[in-house]
This record gives sequence, C-alpha cells and structure tokens, in this order.
Amino acid sequence: MKIVIVGAGEVGFNIARHLAFENKDVVVIDNNPVATRYVSDNIDVQVLIGSGSSPVVLNQAGIKEANILLAVTDSDETNLVACLVANIISPTTKKLARIRSADYDEYHNTFRDQPPHIDTLINPEIEVVKTIHRIMNVPGAVDVDDFAEGRVKFVGIHLDKSARLAGVPLMEIPAQIGKKIPLIAAVIRDEELIIPRGNDRLLAGDLVYFISEKDNYLDSLAIFDKQMEPIGSVLIIGGGNIGFRLANLLEEKAVLTKIIEKDPDRCALLAERLNKAVILHGDGSDQQLLREENIQNMDVVITLTNDEETNILTSLLAKRMGTAKTITKISKVSYLPLMSMIGLEQVVSPRLSAVNTILQHIRRGKVLSAKAIKNEQAEIMEAVALETADVVGKPIKKINIPKGALITGIIRNDNVIIPSGESVIEPNDRIIIFSTRQAIPKIEKILAVKLEYF
Repeated sequence: MKIVIVGAGEVGFNIARHLAFENKDVVVIDNNPVATRYVSDNIDVQVLIGSGSSPVVLNQAGIKEANILLAVTDSDETNLVACLVANIISPTTKKLARIRSADYDEYHNTFRDQPPHIDTLINPEIEVVKTIHRIMNVPGAVDVDDFAEGRVKFVGIHLDKSARLAGVPLMEIPAQIGKKIPLIAAVIRDEELIIPRGNDRLLAGDLVYFISEKDNYLDSLAIFDKQMEPIGSVLIIGGGNIGFRLANLLEEKAVLTKIIEKDPDRCALLAERLNKAVILHGDGSDQQLLREENIQNMDVVITLTNDEETNILTSLLAKRMGTAKTITKISKVSYLPLMSMIGLEQVVSPRLSAVNTILQHIRRGKVLSAKAIKNEQAEIMEAVALETADVVGKPIKKINIPKGALITGIIRNDNVIIPSGESVIEPNDRIIIFSTRQAIPKIEKILAVKLEYF
C-alpha cells in the first residue's frame, strides 16, 4: 500500500511514523524544510520539500500509484486544493482531508459528491468534543468509546485502592462477586501494556480497558465500583472553536455552562451565538477569578485554550482548588505520556483524534473504526469479516491470531456476542479486535480479502 501524506506537522508526522512501523510505502510532502528534516531524521520514509497542492510535486511523490492521499496540513484551503489537484491527476486515489473550520461544515457532502471528491473529511475538533462528552460522566474513565453504533462500549478506567477486584486472580472474580465480569482486553501498569490471562491479578492504580454490551454497561461499571454521574455544571477555560462547539452541545443537554475567555471580541461573539452559557472575560489561570466562580463546586473543569502549558497548569490549579474532575486539551502528542505522571489522567488531543479517524481508512480489510490507546501502544478496531478472509468459517481457537491480539466481540445482526475459543465468525459479522501495535500487520492480513485492498 502506497500513501502520500501532505503535511509534516504533528498529525502528518505521527501518521507517517505509524505507517512506517507497519512497513507501508509512505511519501511525506511539506514546504517547510525544518519539518521535513525532522521527519527524515526520525522516520524511514521518502520526504519531498514542496507544496502538496502542486501537480509537479504530487507527480514526483507518485500520486498515480498511491492508494491513499492524506491532506493534513494546518491549512484547510491547502488540504482542499491538494485533494482537488490529486483528483485531477489520479481520480482513483482515495482522498482524506483534515478540515477544521466550521465555515465548511455544511459543505462536507458537497466535497464528497463533487470535485475534489474527498472520500473522508476529518474534523478533529468535532471528534474531541464527542470524546470529552463521553468521558465526562464516568468517574476515573480515561477512554470511553463506542462501537457497533453504540451497542458495544470500550472503556479505560482506573482501579481504585478500595476496589473489590484488586488483588484477585481474574478467573476467581466471578465466583467472588457472584456475577460475570466484562471482558478485560488490556491493563496498563507502570506505562506497560499487559494483555491479562486468567491467573493475572488487577492491582490498585491499574488502568483497565474492558468491553461491555451497552445493555450491561452500568452493571459493568458497578463491578469496578463506579457509577454514572450526571453532570450539572461545567467550566470551560478557553472559548475557541472547541470550547464553542462543546458549550453548544452542553446547552442542548441542559448543563449549566460557564466559559472564561481572554479575548473580549471572542467573548462578544460567544455571547451572541450561545443562548444559555455564561461568558466571562478574564484569565482562566487567575485564582481570584476561579474562586469568585466557585470552581470547587463545578462538576468538571475543561481547559481548551490554544496554549498547552496554560491548559496543564490551569488543570493542576483547578485540582488544587478542589475541582473533582478536570479534562485537559493537549495538542502535542509527545506530551501525552507525561500527563499521568503529574496527575492529569483525563486528557484529549485533537491531533490524536485526527490520527484515530485516519487509521480506519488506511487499514487493509474493511475496517469501520479504529482507535489508538495509551500513546499508540495498541489499537481497538471494528471490522467486517469478509467472506474469503482468514477469520471466517472456523472456531476462533483455530484462527492464526497473532500474539498480542484478541477478538473481543462479534456483532451478528442485532446481537452482541462476547466470544469464546469455540465461537465461529460468519461472513459479514462485525468483529471487534484489540491488538498491540506489533501485531497489527498480521491482523490486517487475516482481515483482508485475498488479492484486494479496501
């Protein structure tokens, strides 16, 4: 598979690194020599200095032979033009573009159906808002994601010191608590990813990833001594595009929402466009202002400024002042491993959201969705079991599933099946697979229809 990436920023770099690790044929284009040099110094991919919207440069990159074009610069206009030019030169190349401005929201279908015929438009800001909303309500949750149109939940949650599951071998837990436990796909302990077996024990402080049917979701949380908590009040620090989109959503949910924003003109715009949110002009890191707004009584404080250091420091300040829960926006993916070390577990990243959305479109086989977890150590993906794929027609225990991978769910018609070794995958079943990064190429192989790329 050949992939041309326009843009060597955070998103372009991380996608290129991901694909290079999987031995994909990757070409990265950027007109910034510093960015391209950083890519070439750190990743074994081809690099071209120039404009990704130039037909000459795209031809040099081999766009006619490329399966996919990813336009992920920081400029929406550059991404659109790159896709338009690529469509003229190579109409069969699949095109994905990162488009962030709300000005283009109503034109997404037009861009798909008419030139430049962009197959997938990715708005990381919308994805981040969805992520924030999912994790707000679950205490201790680091990740909450939906598969199979919401019928299957994938949750990453911290195990408290007092948790009744702590220290008990997994195989003994059902007998001890008197009920089945959800399928535990992975455990993060001291930054190490573990795929647990029956004799393994969960320990206090572990980050536990589990799979649950939607209908059993509340029961699954209760097993981990967690309960869904309705959110009544939210303080948003930073009234940019993400802050506005989130406030708009929270208004629909009847959640008391306050926004602190430095820019007076932006405050005026927010006050004009939002109906119920309280707009405050000021510095979100000002302790006096936070006290005046009773930050300790807010259910959640979400830091969404364009400055990561400000977001980090303000979240730490909010915790110190008594806020029960904070969610912190981080743009630099390299910062993510540091967050848990300083006590910030609930972290969202627009760029990582973009990477997750892109992943599902570059996988071999008919992958419907994919999500990278814990600094891209692993992925969970939902895929269709195509008729001639190696996963179809035999018990799971006889499928050559690579070490580090686990089939965690089967969706057949309207039924969700938590599989055993005897379960047989049928054609057109939707399957949910958890896989370490190292196992992904082999997973792609068993998902793929012979002689065909999707």
